[in-house]
Amino acid sequence: MALPDLDLLSYVPPRILAVAERYLKAIPLVRERLDKETGSLLAELEHSLKPYKDELPTFARLPAQGRTREEVLSELEQLEAREQGRWKDGLVSGAVYHGAEDHIGFVNQVYALHSQSNPLHADLWPSATKFEAEVVAMTASMLGAEEANAGKPPEEHVCGSVSSGGTESIMLAIKTYRDWARATKGITRPELVVPTSAHPAFDKAAHYFGLKLVRVPVGPDYRADVAATRKAITRNTIALVGSAPSFPHGVIDPIEELSELARRRGLGFHTDSCLGGFVLPWAKRLGYPVPMFDFRLPGVTSMSADTHKFGYAAKGTSVVLYRGTALRSHQYFTATEWPGGIYFSPTFSGSRPGGLIAAAWATLVTMGEQGYLESTRRILETADAIKRGIRSIPELHVFGEPLFVIAFGSRTLDIYKVLDRLSAQGWNLNGLHKPAAVHLCVTLRHTQPGVADRFLENLREAVAHVRENPGEKGTMAPVYGMAATVPFRGLLSDLLKKYMDLLYKV
Repeated sequence: MALPDLDLLSYVPPRILAVAERYLKAIPLVRERLDKETGSLLAELEHSLKPYKDELPTFARLPAQGRTREEVLSELEQLEAREQGRWKDGLVSGAVYHGAEDHIGFVNQVYALHSQSNPLHADLWPSATKFEAEVVAMTASMLGAEEANAGKPPEEHVCGSVSSGGTESIMLAIKTYRDWARATKGITRPELVVPTSAHPAFDKAAHYFGLKLVRVPVGPDYRADVAATRKAITRNTIALVGSAPSFPHGVIDPIEELSELARRRGLGFHTDSCLGGFVLPWAKRLGYPVPMFDFRLPGVTSMSADTHKFGYAAKGTSVVLYRGTALRSHQYFTATEWPGGIYFSPTFSGSRPGGLIAAAWATLVTMGEQGYLESTRRILETADAIKRGIRSIPELHVFGEPLFVIAFGSRTLDIYKVLDRLSAQGWNLNGLHKPAAVHLCVTLRHTQPGVADRFLENLREAVAHVRENPGEKGTMAPVYGMAATVPFRGLLSDLLKKYMDLLYKV
């Protein structure tokens, strides 16, 4: 049985496609073919996702007798040794942002000292609340709070919380705007306007909290379109969003214009600086062209910045910031009628890892301004060299004008086959679509001697190989190609859910 022609279907409106997809999936022959195709693809992926299945003990239930600590530590050391090579050598986009052994050792020491602490019990561990308050204050100061706070009463000062990561920071902010708009404006059908390049955490927030997400296009420079954003605002809009920078293309949205639009309309505005919050302030001081993006702009009412990315803290911390305690109060949860006593928590989690918050605090105070300035200088100089190298390859082009997150594509080659070739050479990069591209987030790992040169040499070889072998079948190229072109988005969603099921397979 032949499935419909995909090229023709690309012209059909999404709503009609969704209805057609439901009917097609109900046909047994279609369902059988889809299951066969996805099953074959997942079987190929399983080996790479479960490489230890036949090498190490597997536990689907508790062992009758506990294993010795020495035995367990030995296995963990083996796994760590096998998995650290590529990221230590700088062959990975993002993922590990510092990675120096002395830094990791120090952060682990701090965590060990405070591994039992929990900010939920502030009376037992007042150190945890000290660390959290100071991490928030230091991050806020870096992002324009001192200028924003000048002449304002304390309740209007920039404030915030430490979360478990960028996704939670974003979700907390959107939950806050939803509740703020309901309490102050009576909006019960809230809408959030974001550019198409905004992180999927905003989709996740809309999905969990019952908001309508309105995505507006980006311009030819891959930055959010201000005019399109203005047209998308309705009486139910509660907030606008901009990225500094965006994850896909590394460009900074026109935050000044967008936030001013929000201010004039009485809306919230969130700057998502999860990726750039600990880079852009220092890039500005180093003389790079960084536009205004933080609380120095009066229209910016919240921000997110990840301490566990370019803040160089251990994985599992981010900071969400608000302009004033009145707005932040809508983030909080309280329960006053529970028989177990009064209960309250500032973020989604009740218990939180005080050790991670302590590690974030220790990282910030030991790095200091000079540490961040020097790290940023090294990263941006390396990124500049990589951008020049990419632009020197005739078949490739860099998207927009990024600082340290570099997306590149090709008008003459299948860029996913280039990605495949780079993967075969040991690189772990991100494939993008709409439009097709490859993305490299430059970190301190890439500033090591020879890493940028190796990347450009491997990239030139990959481009030459794909140019000379255009018909060669790739491994991931067909997957990325399908993700970019298949019109039935539900099928792709189903595949991703099965992929996640595979992750949990013992």
